[in-house]
Amino acid sequence: MASTWTADRMPDCTGTTVLITGANSGLGFEATKALAANGATVIMACRSTDRGEQAAAEIQDATAVGEAALDVRQCDLASLASVEAVAEDIAENYDALDVLCNNAGVMALPRQETDDGFEKQLGVNHLGHFALTGRLLDLLVESDGESRVVTHSSGAHEFGELDFDDLQREQSYGRWDAYGQSKLANLLFAYELQRRLTAADITDTISVACHPGYAATNLQYRGPKEDGSTLRMAMMKVANAVVGQSAQRGALPLLYASVAAGVGGGEYYGPGGLLNMRGAPERQSSNEASYDKRDARRLWEESESLTGVTYSF
Repeated sequence: MASTWTADRMPDCTGTTVLITGANSGLGFEATKALAANGATVIMACRSTDRGEQAAAEIQDATAVGEAALDVRQCDLASLASVEAVAEDIAENYDALDVLCNNAGVMALPRQETDDGFEKQLGVNHLGHFALTGRLLDLLVESDGESRVVTHSSGAHEFGELDFDDLQREQSYGRWDAYGQSKLANLLFAYELQRRLTAADITDTISVACHPGYAATNLQYRGPKEDGSTLRMAMMKVANAVVGQSAQRGALPLLYASVAAGVGGGEYYGPGGLLNMRGAPERQSSNEASYDKRDARRLWEESESLTGVTYSF
């Protein structure tokens, strides 16, 4: 039977603290709005605090939530120093964290590098979130009851390939190849994190993955905009209008993985409708490569080496 789950079926989130990266726009914004409306305190980790504050004000106007429900923090996933700073800031101000949503991302950019010299799509989409999760893990484990790490991937993981000999794509760069690699890395990380939590006998913290299907957001426009390509911009606008579902609908798998009852560690959720591009969230399977344990272990070791963040279970 097809899933009919919507945000109206979210549980009461009063007393729940959630951190969402990229909370000021797109799927992160819609997830923040829904969680705040259901009583959660949401830490909005945004690259721009100005845009974060504007988004928070808009959400407060729309949901009539109190000032304390939204907490805007600066977090640039393209900078390991910024990730470390926000994690330290959160640890000083919060005793526990119930849900971490690794949501922010970039897509199909011309080749660029992060502050630390990483290829930007891998650096932001995977390595930044790997470092942030590692630095916040103690707060998640110390939460009362169950806590969750939810990592946002994409159907693009299906054409992703990890090239450990050229992980930063310095020798050969294709914007979509690099994006697919980063989204495959998201899943390898999410599943390996669950395996390591299980091995450490940590049962109250779980790692879950999800994807939004095709959601019409500003993410699709960033690559064409940075290229100055009016043709690609027009093509994206048409695709968003014809194929894409709204950002509000696209955020449902993230919300489901974050707060719905019955979600288990190592699971993967996405839209159950047309070609898994739209519809209500359901449990799904990702591609075979995403479950490769050897690649997952190697990526984990590479990620620890590159970020300098070592997980303590």
